[in-house]
Amino acid sequence: MYSPPPSSPSTRCDSKERMNNTNGSQLRLYQIWQGRNRFYLGGRLVFGPDIRALFLTLFLILFPVALFCAFVSRELINAFPHRFGYLIMAISLLFSVFIVVLLLLTSGTNPGIVPRNAHPQDADDECDTSSISTSCLGSQTGPVSLPPMKNVTVNGIVVKVKYCKTCMLYRPPRCSHCSICDNCIERFDHHCPWVGQCIGKRNYRYFFMFVSSTNLLSLYVFAFCWVNIKKIMDAHHCNIWSAFFKSPASGILIMYTFVVSWFLGGLTAFHLYLLITNQTTYENYRYRYERKMNPFNLGCARNFKEIFCTGVPSSRINFRAHVKVDRSLSFNTLSYLGGATTNSDMHKMKNFDEEVGRRQDVDECKETDSRIKTVGGGVDRCEK
Repeated sequence: MYSPPPSSPSTRCDSKERMNNTNGSQLRLYQIWQGRNRFYLGGRLVFGPDIRALFLTLFLILFPVALFCAFVSRELINAFPHRFGYLIMAISLLFSVFIVVLLLLTSGTNPGIVPRNAHPQDADDECDTSSISTSCLGSQTGPVSLPPMKNVTVNGIVVKVKYCKTCMLYRPPRCSHCSICDNCIERFDHHCPWVGQCIGKRNYRYFFMFVSSTNLLSLYVFAFCWVNIKKIMDAHHCNIWSAFFKSPASGILIMYTFVVSWFLGGLTAFHLYLLITNQTTYENYRYRYERKMNPFNLGCARNFKEIFCTGVPSSRINFRAHVKVDRSLSFNTLSYLGGATTNSDMHKMKNFDEEVGRRQDVDECKETDSRIKTVGGGVDRCEK
């Protein structure tokens, strides 16, 4: 009777490793991240939850440019000598490509997400038991809770920072929790619905360049549409209304870019003011520095240098990092990483369990195949 050969030490080690992989699965961090972000290209691109707004913004930018190139620029090519009209069209196209790149950088860059704590901080480390107050105490029978705020010093000025119950940490200065993305964002400015992403420490420069460049493109189209109308009036000796009738695309674009330029021009001016004074939209809206000194204001030149003349700060989270998660503790991990367990969290938990189950099935199939091959080889040797 055939008896299988004794297993070697390496075989026993492989079996032990498979047993460990059965109890715990190794995934990438973005696959179990409990914020509402959407990840693409294996976690390299980090978008907000409302990514559909990005396509609307692209349409509002590219469709007017397409009208300009198809109708207005073609008329300008015939009106200007020495192929100057082709240069006008080329500039508008290159400007549009530049703006689309800035839009994607703004929307697909990690804005400065702060890593969450896997477990609540120890109350003994944050509360001074000699001077403990009611804000640091829970109920008489409940556990000691952390104080909702604490003081930190920034450039010699005391600044209050809040405790985030969702991320279970004291937020760094200028950090705020976005209710839409469900993340704490460093130097939180605002959540922009037009790019579908939070604007923070790592993508603010891209956002400012995107807004200001789009405003310049709008003014560019507005100006050359009027040039086209003037050329038509001179060529046909007609009034302005007849010129609009001969070139309806110019009239439509003039009205559209006029409205857009007012909106984007005001937004550019407002953010230029914030940039010079080193404020964020959130801080300005909350009047945080009214009648107080701004501890982050370094002067106009240094504020400008801080935004545009320094490298993009490195991300505090590597979403592509491998993490080993125990399936039996996945529910607790979910509640720690995401706070309250909602229907969305349960849906993510279900997808996570399915992913873990598929990986376990693959490991079991590989183990079974290896055993069959080992037994089959032994049988062949026995028959010989």
